[in-house]
Order: sequence, then structure tokens, then C-alpha cells
Amino acid sequence: MKILIVGRGGREHAIAWKVAQSSKVSELFIAPGNEGMLLLNNTCNVPVHRVAVDENDTNALLAFALEHRVDLTIVGPEAALMNGIADEFQKAGLRIFAPTKAAARIEGSKQFAKELMEKYAIPTAAYRTFEDYEEAKDYLSEVGAPIVIKYDGLAAGKGVVVAMTTEDADAALKDMLLDNHFGKGKVVMEEFLQGPEFSLLTLVNGEQVVPLAIAQDHKRAYDGDKGPNTGGMGAYSPVPVIPQEQVQWAVEHIMKPAAKAMVTEGCPFCGVLYGGLMLTKQGPKVIEFNARFGDPETEVVLPKMQSDLVEVIMDLLEHKETKAEFYPEAFLGVVLAAKGYPGSYDKGLEIKNLEAVKQTVFHMGTMQKEGQWFSNGGRVLFVVGKGATLREAREDAYNGVLSIDAPGLFYREDIGWQAI
Repeated sequence: MKILIVGRGGREHAIAWKVAQSSKVSELFIAPGNEGMLLLNNTCNVPVHRVAVDENDTNALLAFALEHRVDLTIVGPEAALMNGIADEFQKAGLRIFAPTKAAARIEGSKQFAKELMEKYAIPTAAYRTFEDYEEAKDYLSEVGAPIVIKYDGLAAGKGVVVAMTTEDADAALKDMLLDNHFGKGKVVMEEFLQGPEFSLLTLVNGEQVVPLAIAQDHKRAYDGDKGPNTGGMGAYSPVPVIPQEQVQWAVEHIMKPAAKAMVTEGCPFCGVLYGGLMLTKQGPKVIEFNARFGDPETEVVLPKMQSDLVEVIMDLLEHKETKAEFYPEAFLGVVLAAKGYPGSYDKGLEIKNLEAVKQTVFHMGTMQKEGQWFSNGGRVLFVVGKGATLREAREDAYNGVLSIDAPGLFYREDIGWQAI
């Protein structure tokens, strides 16, 4: 099979790394990918190519897939989904593991997701939606803080503010509704929930749901969960604080009902349905749904996956019974990011000694010049450690991080610390 992966970051590198291990795959294309992904040619038997097509250029991606007779396309980034890439590929008779534009609204519109959960009794936080700043401010005066403010649209993982004071909440409302920081739109104001969070990724086709191992990520930029929200600074799997029976409850009472609800609503979901969940005193509740592989959770969940990812996806697309098996080992990954991220940061920062790292490394934002590596984004590298326990996996990951010489990058030193 010829496989096309759409995207350019660490998530797509992890997907490519896993797909390249499949006995079903003969050739792998990544559009546009990054130079670090070509290192797969040194470790796998499948030829891996970068394709000079932007992930948001649906027409060019479609033309490439048709010309090269691609058998399966897997989509990473959310923006491509909202552009309707799945709709266009399906119209052309191409097999794609990604939700349609209508189904991707479960991520693209917080309001759509909340209304779906309310209609189908899927447990989530109480909420109200506003597009007028004054109305939102009046509601804030009624309910007070802490409160969660979410931009109703795509914001690259940065459109959520957990406001512990009414001042912070008001600032977020001004930012989203008056300054239109993410574009003109609405906000969803949610009840503040308490409890440990976990990410439950599921492979879905219609009502068929295959759960993957759960993970937990670290969103804040600095140690001790301080600083601004980022796209994620590290992740680990398993998550000891979440009992397996609660995971199974979430599969049966959240993920499967959500998939069934999408079918009932006339926009059946195909692809990765990601549940960002919290284990509250009342049980698991939904914080958010995403319509694609989470980043950086994918970078620890796929290494933990023992099953052939392509085989499971193909079984799903052909409506065959299937499930995913996982290794017993723990996996923990640490992001190296450019200093200043998630704010302004420099690119072109030198990275030395990468070849000495024995651990698995996924390239999130790198480029190569004359054989030397440099940064080419905010989040730059993701180093994955593994071990019999999370403690061992953590030690392994940080051993890898410490062997990299990159003074312009920073990382959190406490990934997974509270879990061991």
C-alpha cells in the first residue's frame, strides 16, 4: 500500500514512524513533512518521501494522491480537516482516514460540541455561549470565577483560558470578543471542573470505536504548571491516577455515544476522535473533543501501540471487527522548544549532537543546512523515553534530552513527575 500522511510536525512524524513499521506499506509520502522525517529512511525498509505540498492545499494534495495512486491518506492537522480535505478525497473515490468538514465541527466549533453533548446526555461542564462582550461580562458578574473561557473555533490549542479570577476572565473575553485575537467569533463560558485530566484517543468509523491507550499531557510552558498555555510540553502513558474501570466507563458512556450521536446527526465520524477528559468526583466528563490525533499525546501513544496501525485503520474502514493492543511498558516524552515559545521566538537556532541520542526523537520543527540541524518552529523536538515503569521512562527521556546541545531551546524538567 502507498500511504500519504498530511502534516509537518511531531505528531505526523510519530504517525509516519508507526506507519512505516507496517507490513502492509510499500511506500510512504508526507506532505509537506519536515527534514527530520527523512531519517526514517535510515531505520525502516519502506521508502519515505517528502512532498512539497502545503497541508492546507487540498486541491494539490488531491492531485498528488490521484497521480501517485495513494491507497490511504491519514490527516494530522485540524485546519486541513476544516478545509474539507476528507470530502474532496471521498468525492474522488480515494480512501482517507479523516472526518468530513461537517464531522470535524466537533473540534472546529465548541458550540456545536457542547450542544451535541447536551442533546445526547454526554457528561460535560455546564456552559453558555456568547458573541457579545457586554452580555458575556454580565454573565461573568453572575457566576464569578474560577471559570473557563473558550474561543469557538480553531486556535491551535491556545484558545482556552482557565481564569481563576474575574479580572483574568474579563481580560480573556476582551481578547476574544473585542480584540478578535483569534478572529471574529463567539466564546463558550464553562463551569470550572476539578480533577485529573486524561486524553482518550479513539479510532472511529461510524459507530465503531477502537480505544487507544490513555495519555496525559502538560500544557503550561514552565515547571510546576506555570506560565502560558502551549500546544503541549510533554506527555506520558499510562496514567496511573486514572483507574482502568474509569477509562472503560468513558469509552462506553462518552466516546461510543458521541460517535453514535454523530451518525444520528447525519455527519458520521471517521478518523481519530479525541476525548480531552477529566475525572471529576461525579466521574469522567468531557473538557473538549478533537477531530484528529492529539499532539503531543500521539508521540507517546503510538510507541506504546503494539498493533499494526495501518491494519487497524483498514479493518475499521472495511467495517471489520478490530482492536488495538499495547505494550506493557511506560512511555514519556519531553518537548524541546525555542526560548520565548509560545510567545515570540527565534528560528534557526543551532542543534548539536542529535545523532548521539539513543532514544526515539520526533522532529516537531527542524530544518537542516549543510548537514547541521536548526530549529524551524516554536516546538522543535520531542524525545521519547521508555521503561518498565514511568519512573524509568522518565529517566530514559531526560537522558536523551540532556545529550542534546541546543542552548537556544528550553524544556520542562518535571514532565510526569507527579505521576511516579
